[in-house]
Amino acid sequence: MKIKRILWIILGCIGVGLGAVGAVLPMLPAFPFLLLAAFSFARSSEKLHTWFVNTKLYKKNLESYVSGRGMTWSTKIRIMITVTLLMGFGFAMMLTKALFIPCNILFCVWVFHILYFIFGVKKYIPSEEMKVEEASDK
Repeated sequence: MKIKRILWIILGCIGVGLGAVGAVLPMLPAFPFLLLAAFSFARSSEKLHTWFVNTKLYKKNLESYVSGRGMTWSTKIRIMITVTLLMGFGFAMMLTKALFIPCNILFCVWVFHILYFIFGVKKYIPSEEMKVEEASDK
């Protein structure tokens, strides 16, 4: 195996691990780590990529977004709350050290993040068939 391919596999595994933890813990966003895993596995091997896109974690968090349909409101809100809490913590830490310029930059990043998820990411409403499939999976 090439070293580059091994590094992509390792990065993909780290992304899946952090994404799985982020799906459970409200303070860690799962979405960016799962995107990292999808990208890394696609670069490393077709077999790993196929496995990843068939996992429940991928289907629940990324499938509709990657296919271009958008995200459900619950997914959007979960991501926005998580990022707001994490950025709020960083903002508070910088504010206590009187780092006003980085606070302004972080605030602007947060505003653009919220605007992107509200207006930039399409709203996806699952059809009745998908709701029945999800209920049968549980």
